[in-house]
Amino acid sequence: MLVRIGLITLTGVSLYVFAPSLVEVYSSWDTLVTLEPWWLLAIVGAQVASFACIWVLQHIALRSHDWFPVISSQLAGNAFSRIVPGGAAAGVALQMRMLTKAGIDTTTAASSLTAVSLLTTGTVFALPVLAVPAILAGTPVRGPLLTAVWLGFGVFVLLAILGVWLLRSDKPLHAIGRAAQAIRNRFRRHRPPIHDLPQRLVLERVMVRRTLGERRRDAILATIGRSLFDYLALLAALAAVGAHPNPSLVLLAFVTALVLGMIPITPGGLGFVEAGLTATLTLAGIGAPEAILATGAYRLASFWLPLPAGLVAWVAFRVRIGQPADG
Repeated sequence: MLVRIGLITLTGVSLYVFAPSLVEVYSSWDTLVTLEPWWLLAIVGAQVASFACIWVLQHIALRSHDWFPVISSQLAGNAFSRIVPGGAAAGVALQMRMLTKAGIDTTTAASSLTAVSLLTTGTVFALPVLAVPAILAGTPVRGPLLTAVWLGFGVFVLLAILGVWLLRSDKPLHAIGRAAQAIRNRFRRHRPPIHDLPQRLVLERVMVRRTLGERRRDAILATIGRSLFDYLALLAALAAVGAHPNPSLVLLAFVTALVLGMIPITPGGLGFVEAGLTATLTLAGIGAPEAILATGAYRLASFWLPLPAGLVAWVAFRVRIGQPADG
């Protein structure tokens, strides 16, 4: 209870601090109707393609034959994670309950979603490396944008090491499995205890690695496409407002915004992303009015529109499959 109160308080303080940026960005929404509708369709279309890449990647990792539970659970979990403080864990938990209700083994869901998360997060932090040639060619990079290059490279290396360790060593999986098993048995005493979770995690790791290996090309394309289409949505938003920035600098601003969105304080990084993206786009040479309007258009497609989509997916899941069980 105290932790929950602390999270809510921290969220409230953060939203209060970022209130000027939020008002600045979202008060520009009435101007969006003056933009060319084709650009708005391009922004939304790029975001839909980004989500589709996640669905493909999860479909591969889960070894599912049915697309409906994969798509509906991802949309619902993603939406839920954006309406509660520190919601990433809650969103994953909801998706896992939905997948379990749809007949997918809980251990399979957990290991597959973890693998997908590592792949997509690692790709995000690898993106700044693509801007290095432009930097070496003399493109001026200032302050936070240069930090994004070094931070991205460092975190990418750490995630690569972690990923290889999890893929090749049984020790971390045994440790995670024992801890999760002890917590589950302690708090679910009304259910039969489980004793084989570490072994099941190792088996699932083997299956996920084999599945991703057999469909390596599709998995790689989906992983890259997830971030690429999201980046194209931001470029389309900038083009819609008449800005013509250096794509490499926009890439660094984009990565900075994604990293800010991972901060588990406000839902979906609300406030952090708006303030950070507007500031970094300005550093990329875009005028403040254009940066604010482009940020508003981008966040409309990437943050707000997935919320009603998630609700529709949740209702459709309940109609077709039923109410996900707790735990």
